[in-house]
Amino acid sequence: MDLTINGEARQYDRPLTIKELLDDLELDGQKVAMERNLEIVPKSAYGSTMLEDGDKLEIVHFIGGGSVNDDSFEVAGQTFNSRLIVGTGKYKDFEETKLAIEASGAEVVTVAVRRVNITDRNQPMLVDYVDPKKYTYLPNTAFCYTADEALRTLRLAREAGGWDLVKLEVLGHEKTLYPNMPETLKAAETLINEGFKVMVYCSDDPIMCQMLEDMGCVAIMPLGAPIGSGLGIQNPVGIGIIKEQAKVPVIVDAGVGTASDATIAMELGCDGVLMNSAIAHAKNPVIMAEAMKDAVKAGRKAFLAGRMPRKQYADPSSPLAGLI
Repeated sequence: MDLTINGEARQYDRPLTIKELLDDLELDGQKVAMERNLEIVPKSAYGSTMLEDGDKLEIVHFIGGGSVNDDSFEVAGQTFNSRLIVGTGKYKDFEETKLAIEASGAEVVTVAVRRVNITDRNQPMLVDYVDPKKYTYLPNTAFCYTADEALRTLRLAREAGGWDLVKLEVLGHEKTLYPNMPETLKAAETLINEGFKVMVYCSDDPIMCQMLEDMGCVAIMPLGAPIGSGLGIQNPVGIGIIKEQAKVPVIVDAGVGTASDATIAMELGCDGVLMNSAIAHAKNPVIMAEAMKDAVKAGRKAFLAGRMPRKQYADPSSPLAGLI
């Protein structure tokens, strides 16, 4: 029997069920999702589904794709104390990923969906280091450039882990990684109709963000700057308007480079900040993760306190009455 598994040709001398194939590959069926000839196979059917000659299979799992405040915030009915969401990609290894996430105080982590390595069966998996029972996994559609690619990815993600809270991002350009908004709108509508709770990466356009909210997205995630650029918040006015008009959480996604950028996002009133590169690419990711936790907390407190008004001229801080 000839099978194509994650793009690799494999031959077997006997009929196999999906469960038997996974056992042969030394893969835990509870940690992966299976697509057979572009159709997702439910985990409950692994033991009864016989594979056939010529089947094309995709086996995927989650890979590496928090500030604790006094006030919590809610997304799609889930309450979180940490307003920092962190990615799980770009670290040197899973151990560093684990330590950085712990230092960040994050409760939500984004995860990408990638093929299982069926050649090196001893390769570690993210779930072995970042416990999905401790953290809320947020599957995302990193490096999807069409609505169809994003839909396929998130359907597999739901099968792999059972999560319906997802982050949608559909990219439009390989160099800038700006969102492709027509494809994003198309994918969001389909996902919402299929019961997904969609947190959506989008442009910093208040009109477009309002359209996504009206459609039913549970969180709006305008970019602060291009993904991985570290440029900081480039359009504070636009993001401020987006937050002012929104009735769902607004989370700055992408572009943060250092702690002060995270603070600025929170001072604008945003409900949270999502970042990956700013921590993972720091010289010491664990210390930077802790700095980001403190920055988000400081920015949130400053927003709640209410900043002093800006003035064109000086205003002495000491009283003038009784001056000698």
